[in-house]
Amino acid sequence: MRTKRSCLVALVALAGLLAACSGGGGGFPEPNVAIAFDAADFTGGPVDNPFYPLTPGTMYVYEGDTADGLERVEVEVTANTKTILGVVCVEVRDREFLDGELIEDTLDWFAQDADGNVWYFGEDTKKIEGGVVVSTEGSWEAGVAGAQPGIIMLATPAAGQVYMQESAPGIAEDRAQVVALNQSETTPLATYNGCVLTEDFNPLDAEVEEKFYAPGVGLILEVTEDDERIELISMP
Repeated sequence: MRTKRSCLVALVALAGLLAACSGGGGGFPEPNVAIAFDAADFTGGPVDNPFYPLTPGTMYVYEGDTADGLERVEVEVTANTKTILGVVCVEVRDREFLDGELIEDTLDWFAQDADGNVWYFGEDTKKIEGGVVVSTEGSWEAGVAGAQPGIIMLATPAAGQVYMQESAPGIAEDRAQVVALNQSETTPLATYNGCVLTEDFNPLDAEVEEKFYAPGVGLILEVTEDDERIELISMP
């Protein structure tokens, strides 16, 4: 939650949040916090939120057995930047492989405001079959066709917060709810303490998954509705 309290707006009271979680809004909780976007809040500094650090040159590798095969995800924080709505964003390349074959190649753009919130400004995603791009569905950019920046990680997460991660109507509408703090989880790489647990959901396709973020590392684990685990196996 930002220290600049005037920019943090409670949209839904606790009672409303509980009602949403119990079945309102199509079964998904509605956002109950929003942070007003202002390009002046961004200084061009590093993305160093402890739960979502993005240091250029870092490569995170995740793997997990799924019903479709062995999934491998390589997330590279590149040295490239992209200016969106007047904000210089860090570019992250995310490549997904299934049984060794590249099936998705995505560029994501993030920036951190002066209070430590990490914003999500869009993605250029390509779905690939047999080495050929077959779809760019899900691509969006803040400021284009009504899309707005979202929040990928709050400066100070608190249990019960619900926020928009992606805000491109009809294209990308992912939300996240902070479920718990100070969690412990083990991946093949290490055991992590003090993790933030979120539940991420997309009203457009009803997908739900849990994500664990470790301090000083970032995302370490995704757990799907089918209990498939995509785990961090390598990082510098």
